[in-house]
Amino acid sequence: MTIIAVASHNQGKLEELKAMAKGWPVRLIGPDELGLVLEADENGHSFDENALIKCRALHEKAGGWVMADDSGLVVDYLGGDPGIHSARYAGSGATDQENCRLLLDRLKEAGEGERRAHFHCSLAVISPGGQTELYHGRTGGTIAYEARGSGGFGYDPVFIPDNRQGTLAELPPDEKNAISHRGQAFRLFLDQQFGRPADEERTQ
Repeated sequence: MTIIAVASHNQGKLEELKAMAKGWPVRLIGPDELGLVLEADENGHSFDENALIKCRALHEKAGGWVMADDSGLVVDYLGGDPGIHSARYAGSGATDQENCRLLLDRLKEAGEGERRAHFHCSLAVISPGGQTELYHGRTGGTIAYEARGSGGFGYDPVFIPDNRQGTLAELPPDEKNAISHRGQAFRLFLDQQFGRPADEERTQ
């Protein structure tokens, strides 16, 4: 079993990643389980840069396998916002609900054809030997007119993925993980490093 440290204190994200890892010989642990406080100034200008900043910060303390993702919502009508500022769109320390409310407020004048958006994920991984790799995932969709659903976290209640009627927050976790940007990037890493899992429990 390979232990991979995840550079995130977001418990929702950690639980989601652990569910995605089912079927592979890996165990994911967060900084809290390692007794570490992750201190990383996410001052990069892209998802890739911020993912690398977090990954390197934890690798310096923990060593071994370390991974970090920087993900966000990119809305065409808003010129790409909230983008890399997704987690703090409504200000430093803003809640998910506050971020969603601000997003919906800024899209009040956007019509049916103007609410296209996508989630982007940049996943940085550093091996025990110090080799760094980047993996990417993308999920397209539209922004709903109101928040719906109680699952997930972040902007899940206001994002309707392509070919679905409900928001990500309304989808069963397995279905969400199968199409999510984070799931795509994570599975690329797992497939490359560990091969396809022997069982069929992995979400397709």
